[in-house]
Parts: sequence; C-alpha cells; structure tokens
Amino acid sequence: MKVLVINNHGGGFADYLEVADGTTVAKLFEEQTGGKDPENYLIRVNRQPCPQDQVLQDGDRISFTPTKIEGAIA
Repeated sequence: MKVLVINNHGGGFADYLEVADGTTVAKLFEEQTGGKDPENYLIRVNRQPCPQDQVLQDGDRISFTPTKIEGAIA
C-alpha cells in the first residue's frame, strides 16, 4: 500500500512510500529515522496524534516532527 511520509527532521522531505500491509506507526518510524527515540518527536497520522501500535492504511499521511532540536540552547 502507498502512504505519504513527511519527515520534518533537518532539511525535511515528503515522499510516497510503499509499505507492507499491517505496518504499524512504530515500525515505519524506526525504519525512517534509524532508531531515533520516538519520545523526541510528535508523530501524527492524518494530522492527528496516534498510538505507536496503530496500523497504517492505504493513503495515510504520516508526519514526524522533532520536539527537541539538537544543538539548541534552552
């Protein structure tokens, strides 16, 4: 199935990806971010916050937005 992934980390990108049926939000996040900590991201499906075990559906729009910027001074 095809989903739209929007990654707002660094330079950011948006692209359609083919994912297997039954793919969860957590699995896609791990594949796309290389194992970064999901606690440091706002993860949404179709513009709504979602649980990590949510199964993706064809046509979903997934976004990963960092809540902590590396190198920023608090």
